[in-house]
Amino acid sequence: MRTLFRSVFAGLAMLGAVAAPAAAETEIVVHYPMPGFFKDVMEKISTEYVKTHPDVKITFATPSATYEEGLQLMLRQAGSAEMPDVSFIGLNRLRVLAERGVGVDLKPFVEKDDMGSQGFSPRLLKLAEFGGKQMGLAFATSNPIFYYNADLVKKAGGDPENPPKTWDEVLKLSAKIAALGDGTIGMSYRWQGDDWMFSALLFGHGGTFLSADEKKVAFGGPEGLASLELIDRMVKEGKMPALTADAQLQAFYAGKVGMMFWTTGGLRGTINGVGGKFDLRTTKMPVIDAAKGRLPTGGNAAVMFTTDAKKQAAVYDFIKFAAGPFGSSVVVPGTGYVPNNELAPKDDRYLGKFYQENPLFRAGLSQMDIMIPWYSFPGNNGVKVTNTIVDNLARLVEQKVTPEQARDDMVAEVTKLLPR
Repeated sequence: MRTLFRSVFAGLAMLGAVAAPAAAETEIVVHYPMPGFFKDVMEKISTEYVKTHPDVKITFATPSATYEEGLQLMLRQAGSAEMPDVSFIGLNRLRVLAERGVGVDLKPFVEKDDMGSQGFSPRLLKLAEFGGKQMGLAFATSNPIFYYNADLVKKAGGDPENPPKTWDEVLKLSAKIAALGDGTIGMSYRWQGDDWMFSALLFGHGGTFLSADEKKVAFGGPEGLASLELIDRMVKEGKMPALTADAQLQAFYAGKVGMMFWTTGGLRGTINGVGGKFDLRTTKMPVIDAAKGRLPTGGNAAVMFTTDAKKQAAVYDFIKFAAGPFGSSVVVPGTGYVPNNELAPKDDRYLGKFYQENPLFRAGLSQMDIMIPWYSFPGNNGVKVTNTIVDNLARLVEQKVTPEQARDDMVAEVTKLLPR
């Protein structure tokens, strides 16, 4: 009889276990841009996160091809059922969200948290701050670096162990590499697409895009003209051709370009593209103004969009994980971006040994102390302003205008697009 009772109770217990409702699952819908850069990264981070958070399900929305497309998608979906819980927005477009009231201010979350002990310094937090709002946490951050083909540098009489440290030295070496013939190009500077690489020269001279009150164009001054003159010299003295961004990159991969100036975020792709075709090296951007010179911070920030109070705690936790030491340990090796968390490069569990074993990644890391936020123009015409700058840079590289003409046209056109 006791055996029968045990069997009955065991059966009832098993039935109860089966019939009991499963633990509530929180679904976090994540959107991100540029799948070529971030698809694998996002999958690795989400997989690791759910290992320790089995009550959370990560679902990915269809990624956007560019930061700009991602921003426009978020603006269209704002307040709708299609709006994701999290998106990774270009740092220079956070201002648009802040000014339009789209996205959740993380400041109340951050103020209750001990961010410093988790590697989020005030400097890094500021990268995703605007108008007193913490619009997100910087996720993937980059600065422009100097890539070079050590084989071509040596063939042209340069020293691969001591690459150029000034733009004058760069231009002289570029001309020598171009003189090797057989379709060889001395240098490429990634001016296409947006104003980021132009800002590297402008900030490098100690300049700014607008005045402190943001009512007047400031790049019409000596720093802006010097930046345009330098691009003009790249063409005239460095023999840089007017190629598309993709053509520049493919030529570098093929071993036909001696020096390339581009984001450290493209490092992993460049390593893969080059393969073993030549000796690839990287170093810091040439110094322009040692005292005032700065470099723009490229990349994106994780932004919370869900207004569901119950879900926000889980989303904030995921954002911190993605932007934290583990996230950096995935983003940096997988792309080339610099760590956006100060614990990651100091801890062997994350990136401590990585930088010792991967010297190509050190250039971007060594420039972090002069990184400043990627500037975002005020008002609703930020994208048009960027396009205006790029269009005029194209005219300059194609030698259709002088640096002075390009500056005057840029100043006039951007002035018309600023808020009145």
